[in-house]
Amino acid sequence: MYVPKQFAEEDISTCHDLIEANNFGLLVSSVDGAPFASHLPFMLDRERGPYGTLVVHMARANPQWRSFSDGGEVLSIFSGPHAYISPNWYRPGKSVPTWNYVSVHAYGTPSLLEEQPRETLDMMEDLVDAHEQSSDRPWRLRDQPADFLEAMVRGIVAMEIPITRLEGKAKLSQNRAAADRAGVIEALGGSDDQTARAVAALMRERESG
Repeated sequence: MYVPKQFAEEDISTCHDLIEANNFGLLVSSVDGAPFASHLPFMLDRERGPYGTLVVHMARANPQWRSFSDGGEVLSIFSGPHAYISPNWYRPGKSVPTWNYVSVHAYGTPSLLEEQPRETLDMMEDLVDAHEQSSDRPWRLRDQPADFLEAMVRGIVAMEIPITRLEGKAKLSQNRAAADRAGVIEALGGSDDQTARAVAALMRERESG
């Protein structure tokens, strides 16, 4: 990822926060010599390895996982809030439109859990629990019949990806003057678009920090 120095996010914890808040990511690798990508829900274990470990699964019918046996590196992409930035929000002068956004790229080599059905089921339970925790009536995978669970595990392939490299990018108008950043925050903060307001919140956080 192209990351100019002023937009680089080098704090590992901040990158982890973005991954967890936007855990439906994109897994990119090469299949038969061509780029291949899958949209998948990830879990992050912050404590395993210097940059953490990603845990993810895909349908067994998905051909992507079969290419992991060659030991090649894969890329996992996580995108946070983003918004169009109008030159009208800056002080008078020559400017061009741009886009503010935050993103994290995580690199690593997948390790398949093919011979570990218990670990695969544990991973699925953790994923479901994480997304059901806000429900008044949470659905629990562990409460389902054993034959249903066995069939589910046979239909998926789970893997762990120890992260060997993290690239974080927070393009939030750091290259503009304080008055221009204030104009962007005001415009985005007053938007009807929830995502635009989220970008404004990230910019305010950096201004105050």
